[in-house]
Amino acid sequence: MESAAKLPMSIIIVGVGQAEFDAMVELDGDDIRISSRGKIAERDIVQFVPFRDYIDRTGNHVLSMARLAKDVLAEIPDQFISYMKGRGIKPNPAPPAYTPTCPTLQTQI
Repeated sequence: MESAAKLPMSIIIVGVGQAEFDAMVELDGDDIRISSRGKIAERDIVQFVPFRDYIDRTGNHVLSMARLAKDVLAEIPDQFISYMKGRGIKPNPAPPAYTPTCPTLQTQI
């Protein structure tokens, strides 16, 4: 993970089943940045969610899956910005606003 954190990538893990996911929660690194052999990962690139937390017992599966999608993707923007800032990459300036022109209409009498 330490070398992967240097790449422009994010890793999404969805835990399925009733197992304990303590190792995955640690890998997620939201509270503490993960380290390997004494090297701390440059940035957080992992998002972990246990699927069982999104099973709606009331039967509203559409809402459950929407919540799952929202939470799974929640960290991606910050991970992207972290990568870009860490490399000193700045966005290009925004293009000028587009103003559509409407041809003038002439009426003949």
